Amino acid sequence: ADIFVATTHDNILCFTDQGRVYWLKVHKIPEAGRVAKGKPIVNLLNLTTNERVQAVLPVKEFKENEFVTMVTRQGTIKKTSLGLFSHPMKKGIIAITTEGGDLLVDAKITDGNNHIILVSKFGQSIRFEEQDVRAMGRTARGVAGMKLDTDDVVIGMAIVAPQDNTVQVLTVTQKGYGKRTLLEEYRVQGRGGSGVITMKITEKNGPVIAVRQVKDEDDLILASDRGKVIRTRVSEISEVGRVAQGVRLISLDDGESVGAV
Repeated sequence: ADIFVATTHDNILCFTDQGRVYWLKVHKIPEAGRVAKGKPIVNLLNLTTNERVQAVLPVKEFKENEFVTMVTRQGTIKKTSLGLFSHPMKKGIIAITTEGGDLLVDAKITDGNNHIILVSKFGQSIRFEEQDVRAMGRTARGVAGMKLDTDDVVIGMAIVAPQDNTVQVLTVTQKGYGKRTLLEEYRVQGRGGSGVITMKITEKNGPVIAVRQVKDEDDLILASDRGKVIRTRVSEISEVGRVAQGVRLISLDDGESVGAV
């Protein structure tokens, strides 16, 4: 699940777990009140059976010098020119080729000069330069981004500007816990390694489900899988080290979990 901000004139790129991308105009999405149920995504996009949207990117211009950077559950990362997604087809187009049961989990727009932080379900992370990932065509598989332990999977990535000392890394878990950590605590490594701990995972806080780059002046919106939403200031979230387990950000009922950040 994802939450994003867009204007009426934006294009929306919807990336699915099967590695395809679909194109939609924002004005074609029904506008409704906060508590409305919404319209099934299959009525807006020509998805195939069992295909699920994993990432949504609002785009105003398809610039050749910008990229779509994608990561899969098994830690493969790939970068493709944004311009290659400017001519959509109703049935969707290939964004990344996945094999062996691997699935796309996240996609972000980058400028070629950022740093990338990949985060796993069990609280591992790795930070490396975007330039370590060469640009590829749409049908390419990508390259190794992160080495994972058995049963661990990548849940997402944060794109950070290396020269911005005000950036913090926000980590959120399934049971509604979270924390923010200074970017400087994540040392730059070569891609493909095991990385370092980004959060201590316990029975209390649950596995990591989201990572975001944030600043003190930002607001954070959390939504549960049962439709509960809370908005809070990032500055009110504790700033602690990488190995801390975080504090409660949202109160959840039994069986309820964080669905989107």
